Amino acid sequence: MMRDVYIVDGARTPFLKTTNKAGPFSASDMAVMTAQQLFANQPTCAPTHLDEVILGCVMPSVDEANIARIVALRLGCGKSVPAWTVQRNCASGMQALDSAFSNIALGRSDLILAGGTEVMSRAPLLLNNDMTAWVSRMMSAKDWKTRLQTIFTLKPAYFKPVIALLHGLTDPTINLSMGQTAEILAHQFNITREMMDQFAYESHQRAVSADTHHHLSEIKTLFSNQGDYFSNDTGVRPDSSLQKLATLKPIFDKRFGSVTAGNSSQVTDGAALLLLASHEAIEKYHLPVLAKIVGTTWAGVLPSEMGLGPVYAVDKLMQQFNLSFQNIDYWEINEAFSAQVLACVEALSSDQYCQTHLGREKAWGAINRDRLNADGGAIALGHPIGASGARIVLHLAMLLKRENAHRGVATICIGGGQGGAMLIERGL
Repeated sequence: MMRDVYIVDGARTPFLKTTNKAGPFSASDMAVMTAQQLFANQPTCAPTHLDEVILGCVMPSVDEANIARIVALRLGCGKSVPAWTVQRNCASGMQALDSAFSNIALGRSDLILAGGTEVMSRAPLLLNNDMTAWVSRMMSAKDWKTRLQTIFTLKPAYFKPVIALLHGLTDPTINLSMGQTAEILAHQFNITREMMDQFAYESHQRAVSADTHHHLSEIKTLFSNQGDYFSNDTGVRPDSSLQKLATLKPIFDKRFGSVTAGNSSQVTDGAALLLLASHEAIEKYHLPVLAKIVGTTWAGVLPSEMGLGPVYAVDKLMQQFNLSFQNIDYWEINEAFSAQVLACVEALSSDQYCQTHLGREKAWGAINRDRLNADGGAIALGHPIGASGARIVLHLAMLLKRENAHRGVATICIGGGQGGAMLIERGL
């Protein structure tokens, strides 16, 4: 018999928008500091009580292999607490939660720290293939004459670096960047530049309002070794306006496109962690319950339409738990791009799309805009890809508590053509 799985609490870092230099924290730094503050809020349990640590991370640095284990050891879990890292692109944080959910539900574990961490500002610059081959020849040269000959074969083009982040955000099966797939959806669903900018503007305005009204209590301050501190998401623009957004040029289709830096999610550093527990652990450690995870669904879609992943994941979720949109109080759809979220909303509310692609008699229905990303999303807050899936689940749980609401869905698109959706609820 499957056991219930509860969210005890959670915390995240401020999401730090990348600049032209490496950020002040490593991915493990961010996760460890977040976890420390999470456990400080739950004094009846300690890292040594954990059965597992499961983290999502897409681009760990070379010295942070299996970053979950590094975080567990630095956190003070002790050698006996196992830890493992998952990678499902943008949904890595949600995958970590789903993996933890499964292990607790099956009785393998009782108390798990799960979530995600990502430092995109430290994505490496790589040597291109020509330079790699040249270095190999240089290192294998047996004498000074051969080395000298090899030196004279060096060409300026060899110094052109490979930007790992750009390659990571490009689908190798279709040779399209994530932004180009957003352009495809904009064309397919007749989403205009004005619609995209309006959505982006609202994301910033909602994030500003949430901060002003102290609705982002899950954010915990970071302190650097240089004495700096970070208490807020640094990408939120209180001065954002439709006029300013309209001045930005398309970046993925410079001639005909509509997707700009302003209506896309930001490249960001950040971590988000949740403490999940069984009923037995709740009683043993006298823990509070923030929400219950009901279940998660995953779906595959065309890589060129990866932004529609939430449509198919939500369709499966609603069917699996026999729900309608009227049963959902709040939604979190990760804002990879304005066009992507707007396309998902349109697809789910379109009879024709749902009939043709989902095999339904009619559309699932319209999502109330006031109940969708109520406190802003990744366009304003940022999208550290390993952490975003955990962030939207955590904030949704906090939102349900704040609004005394019952049920919510967090859903996310995934590079490569997938979607994930998680259903959580609170008792009334």
